[in-house]
Amino acid sequence: MKSKRQQEILRIIEERDVETQDQLLSELKARGVQSTQATISRDIKELHLVKELTGYGTYKYAVSERKTSLNFAGRLRTIFKEGVISFDLAQNIVVLKTMPGLASAACSAIDGMEIQNLVGSLAGDDTAILILRTNEDAAEFCNEIHKMLK
Repeated sequence: MKSKRQQEILRIIEERDVETQDQLLSELKARGVQSTQATISRDIKELHLVKELTGYGTYKYAVSERKTSLNFAGRLRTIFKEGVISFDLAQNIVVLKTMPGLASAACSAIDGMEIQNLVGSLAGDDTAILILRTNEDAAEFCNEIHKMLK
């Protein structure tokens, strides 16, 4: 639910200029997402949204330039260090074994990283499958996973 709401928030601020939390709350409601002002406030902090000046002299919410690489990378490392038990490579497919219940969180973090050449991911309870475009891409990604787990 939280991930879906935050993705919708990012879509909203990309599509239109949103100046206030109330406007954001109204937009979410119009799209069928129920929330509270306090929850929106937390989402804004977690998403590292900032207000930037528009060409009309007003302000709008935008994604901080620093957020994209730092926030997701930090979350990914935390999830991996705490939850990934092992990983293996089979041609262009990377299989992650996680602690029970954490495969979906690992995939969500990876999907949020917008990793180039990642075609998609599929998560069960304790196993995640990551499909990369080529065998080389998968091998390179495994090297990155290995570094994260150190």
